[in-house]
Amino acid sequence: MAMPDDDTTAVNAADTSNRHVSSNKGSGSRSWRDLFAIPPPVKRVFDKVPLVTYEANELPARAPRDRGENVLYVFTTEDDAQNGRPSFNPSCLRWQAYLKFHSLPFSTAPSSNHASPSGSLPFLLPADHSSDSYFKTQEAVTSSKLKKWITQQRRKDAAAVSESEDVRYEAYASLLDNRIRRAWLYQLYLNPANATLLHELYIAPCSSNPFVQLAIAHQLRDAATIELTKSLASETIVEDELMREADEAFSALSQLLGKNDWFFELDRPSLFDANVFSYTHLLVDQGGLQWGENRLGGLLKQHENLLRHQERVVSMYL
Repeated sequence: MAMPDDDTTAVNAADTSNRHVSSNKGSGSRSWRDLFAIPPPVKRVFDKVPLVTYEANELPARAPRDRGENVLYVFTTEDDAQNGRPSFNPSCLRWQAYLKFHSLPFSTAPSSNHASPSGSLPFLLPADHSSDSYFKTQEAVTSSKLKKWITQQRRKDAAAVSESEDVRYEAYASLLDNRIRRAWLYQLYLNPANATLLHELYIAPCSSNPFVQLAIAHQLRDAATIELTKSLASETIVEDELMREADEAFSALSQLLGKNDWFFELDRPSLFDANVFSYTHLLVDQGGLQWGENRLGGLLKQHENLLRHQERVVSMYL
C-alpha cells in the first residue's frame, strides 16, 4: 500500500534452411488454401456438434449493480460508505466535499490504491444509464481529472461554484500541500501514540494475518518517512519543527478567512475550502478519528474562525 519492466518474450524463429523437403510433381497444382483446410475426419465431427453460445457469467458479488449513480471510491469502511459518512483520508474527503459543493449526487464505496487506475485514491465511476452498461468498459475519472469532470457535469440550474483568481492562491495552497500535510503525515504515520489508529484505518482492513499486518505497517511508515525527508530536503525529521510550521500555516489561513464564510471572500465554497476542510474536519474530535495524540488538532482549536468554517461545511453540505 502506498501512502500510499515490460515483459519482453523472445521469439525464436526455427531455422529451416538446412531442412530438405521432397517435392511431388503433382503438388504444384494444389492450392495454398488446401494447406489450411480442415481435414475431412475432423470436419465430420464438427458437423455433428453444433456451435452453442452460452450465457454470460453473472457479475461478481462485489461489482456495482446500480450503475445509475456516480460512485466515488475512497478510503472508508463499508458501514461509513453505506451511510454516506466522510472519508478518513484527506485526499478523498477533499473530493467528497467538492462534489457536495456542486450538488452532484454520488455514493461512496471502500477501495484501495491498488484498485485505482492511477494507483491512488480517490477515483470515480460515472453513472451509466445505458442498457448494456455491464458489457462496456467504464472510463474511470482519476483524482487528477475530477475537477474538470465535476465542472462539466454541473447542472445548468445549479448555482455556479467559482474558483478564486487571487494571485495569492498558490502561496496559500502550498501551506496545505506542504506544512499541514507534513505535520499530518508525522502525526498519523510516525507518532507511536497513533499506532492503534493507523492500524485501524489502513492496516487491519487489508489483512488479518499478523505477519502481513507487520509488513504493511512497515511499508506505510517507510513511505511516510521517505515523503517527509524528500519534502524537507533533510534526513532529520523533528516533530517540534513540523508542528511549529503547521501552527504558522493555520494562523495564515485564519487571517485569510477573517470574518468571511468562505476563503478568498467568495459567495460559495470552492476547492480551496474543500482542501482546508479535508484536514480540519479530521482533526476535530466530534466522534470521528480516535487520536491517541492530536497535537495538530490542538493547534487548530486556537483559531475559532477555522472551526466555524468546518462546522459550516458540515451543516450545509454533509
